[in-house]
Amino acid sequence: MGDVKKKVVESAPQETRGQPKSEGGVVNFSFAVPARIEEIIGRTGTRGEAVQVRCRVLDGRDKDKVLRRNVKGPVQKDDLLMLRETEIEARPLSKSSGRGGG
Repeated sequence: MGDVKKKVVESAPQETRGQPKSEGGVVNFSFAVPARIEEIIGRTGTRGEAVQVRCRVLDGRDKDKVLRRNVKGPVQKDDLLMLRETEIEARPLSKSSGRGGG
């Protein structure tokens, strides 16, 4: 039984699509900023599968900025979201139901 040596590979940060990158047992996550949900505005999406929320950024360059975001999945007030970007805001929900043009 010989010595087992682990090779640590260092590379430039790469943009990933939400999945952690794994190289030789090391997991690299993309940078994210925490935000706390302050208000649930309503349901959105063609089938109501997303929830529009108002959240306050807790850290980073846009600290204390309040954003409107669409979130998929179960959320409630005071939950933490990890936002990959804090510059783009969701469109406000319209007053009409969207059915019948009224």
